[in-house]
Amino acid sequence: MLGKTAGGLFWMARLLERAENTARMIETGQRIALTRAGSGADDWLSVLQAAAMSQGYLDKHDEMLPEQAIDWMLRDPDNPTSVMATIALARNNARLVRTALTHEAWEAVNSFWMLLKEALARKVPTRDLPRILSLIRERNALVRGSILGTMLRNEIYDFIRIGTFIERADNTARILDVKYYVLLPSAAAVGSRLDNVQWDTILRSVSGEGGYRLAIGPDVTPMGIAQFLILDKRMPRSLNFCCAKLRDNLNYLATDYDMRLPCHQQADTLCRRFMSHDIDAIFDYGLHEYVQEVLGHLASLSTQIEIDYRFYG
Repeated sequence: MLGKTAGGLFWMARLLERAENTARMIETGQRIALTRAGSGADDWLSVLQAAAMSQGYLDKHDEMLPEQAIDWMLRDPDNPTSVMATIALARNNARLVRTALTHEAWEAVNSFWMLLKEALARKVPTRDLPRILSLIRERNALVRGSILGTMLRNEIYDFIRIGTFIERADNTARILDVKYYVLLPSAAAVGSRLDNVQWDTILRSVSGEGGYRLAIGPDVTPMGIAQFLILDKRMPRSLNFCCAKLRDNLNYLATDYDMRLPCHQQADTLCRRFMSHDIDAIFDYGLHEYVQEVLGHLASLSTQIEIDYRFYG
């Protein structure tokens, strides 16, 4: 596994990104439920599946209720991957490597944890949910800004960036997958107004609506959104952007240590194999199949990084 210092930095970054992504998934679930008739149980089950939280929820609850699903994702003490648990673990990792962080970066992480602990001390009423989700995104942005603005560009910074972009790529892939194969009520809905509304919701969930219109144009289409979130190198949450940053920061480590390891080859393969096709080829192959292969490769790369850099720290 990663050495103590590298592991603390890597997992601090992954967990911070994961907490924000969970908040974004909650917001996505709310928006998608508004486009569907019925109780919304299937919609929230889909969101929990995308966040890899469904089994734990179903073990505890007999039925799928939106308010219970939201509480499970945000703060339920029985959920080890809730936002609250994730931020607490991120803070613990940051504390372990506190001497590797600037004062500003540590204070941003610590204050995030303290504010969230107070905000999630009790179940969040529906009227307060937008404020809580905004708080999570804003405090995460403050942590990110403190890291970008105060940290030296060295191996410490590289491990943070690697953790961030593995987690971000994983989340974007999961959002695309849950949309295309789970949320549509039937194959007949593909291309319908419902389909287009849900695709637009996915775009909003990654704060991509403004960038999409600047890069692609005013016409929002499923093919255009998939192109933007998978292949556009300018979109900071696209798979292509994340994979390129992973490769770049791993290459910086290879230069620093004058050593190329198996993870560097895996990162090169990820970019070359999955980011060199056009969107038509990806849809012809099958979006679900493509995304599942990307997720598998990201998981393998994460494991390999932990093995290769176990000596650091």
